[in-house]
Amino acid sequence: MKSTCFAPGGQKTLSRRALGGSLARFTLGAAVAAGVFSAGALSSSAVQAAEKITIAALTFVSSSPLFIAQEKGYYADEGLEVEFKFFRAAQPVAVAIASGDADFGVTAFTGGFYNLAAKGALKVIGAQSREEPGYDFSAYLASNQAFDAGFTSVEKFPGRSFGMTQTGSSFHYMIGQLADKRGFDLGEINLKPLQSVPAMIGALKSGQIDSMIIPAHIAKGLDKAGAAKIIGWVHQETPYQLGGLFTSAKNIDERRGIVEKFVRAYQRAAGDYNEGMNALDGSGNRQFGAKADELIPMINKYVGPKPTAAKTKAGAPFIDPKGRLDVGDIYKQVAWYQERGMVAKSLNPAHIIDLSFIEGHFNLP
Repeated sequence: MKSTCFAPGGQKTLSRRALGGSLARFTLGAAVAAGVFSAGALSSSAVQAAEKITIAALTFVSSSPLFIAQEKGYYADEGLEVEFKFFRAAQPVAVAIASGDADFGVTAFTGGFYNLAAKGALKVIGAQSREEPGYDFSAYLASNQAFDAGFTSVEKFPGRSFGMTQTGSSFHYMIGQLADKRGFDLGEINLKPLQSVPAMIGALKSGQIDSMIIPAHIAKGLDKAGAAKIIGWVHQETPYQLGGLFTSAKNIDERRGIVEKFVRAYQRAAGDYNEGMNALDGSGNRQFGAKADELIPMINKYVGPKPTAAKTKAGAPFIDPKGRLDVGDIYKQVAWYQERGMVAKSLNPAHIIDLSFIEGHFNLP
């Protein structure tokens, strides 16, 4: 804004009264100018203030890019201030986004997620983890009692009980995929919804259930402690797009710039994770170098229970370095849930995925 100064023109002298009036006008003008400057400074400060966002997730290694982005300041670099909300099952994460209690979510796909998305509440914008050959993440576990009774391999699931969080959960989907592959009826397994991962663990250790599927950082700890037995890995049987990165349709419509900032921070962190945690050697064995040593303490600040570097390495899933989705697999998942009456037949997967924030998604239908 250009400032203008006034001076007496053509008059060589001013009366005391005129001078007083001029001084009063000058003082008032200065005050107004100072007020404008102060308001401008406040406005500038407001523009620079961080945008607050809330992220819903589970405390699993598969959520690592979220934690790395926070610890390395990638959200702050984008002008974002983050609050985390943690849950004990995947379904409540989706509910938190749909209800507006959180802005972004990262967790496994479930029937409940797809039903919420069908109502227009959720949009998938990127990938979380994938069950990828060579990367141990989700393990099939048998209780000690069931193992001792002959339940030593995945083809022996028929006639056994299986603990999971909820009907329609990712655990439900994974055991269903195994049944399809191995050629037995899912109805031959006694499915027991237990509502949370801690409840599943307690039921398996006490022999109340015969089996469950659980992330590797938990599974390997239980196996090593002699509390349960690993009898196989999901990536060996049915690789698939386990989880996604999602937000609300409202955020995309009304806060697209914020979504773009969040995705950039997430992708930077996923790239770091890829460099430190995804490498395989020529024999297909996992390689962890100096980058992993840097990242693991950051991840372990959020992962539970009682994380160690060894547990985190043991349970680190494959995470795409740019957050790209196996889109075709999402279509396959939706069809599976629809066939079993858990997701509305009217849902078109294309309507719940927004591929515009990340380039390079693959297996497009």
